Amino acid sequence: MILFAALPVADYPGALAWYERFTGRPPDLVPNDTESCWQVAEGGWFYVIEDAARAGRGLITLVVEDLDAELATLGERGIEVGELRTIPGVVRQARVSDPEGNTIGLGQPLG
Repeated sequence: MILFAALPVADYPGALAWYERFTGRPPDLVPNDTESCWQVAEGGWFYVIEDAARAGRGLITLVVEDLDAELATLGERGIEVGELRTIPGVVRQARVSDPEGNTIGLGQPLG
């Protein structure tokens, strides 16, 4: 099974540039002029798609091994990260919003 999670945007060219900065690389797959895809795990992808009616309503969470390292890297790329929160014994997490308002959660499991 493979998962494709969508993040709809109104300004596709602007979003493409932002997500290239967020991921630190160009998309792994560009199936057409309004869609770009990044593989983030063996069976896990997210994609940005031009869809003005749904823009800014996406929400995904990426589970990472080292949240502090990920947040430092995002800071170096000029990506603003929200407040770092901890649910004791469960997860450390932070959120990032793209320019359209889509939310990307970053989480590191604890324990």
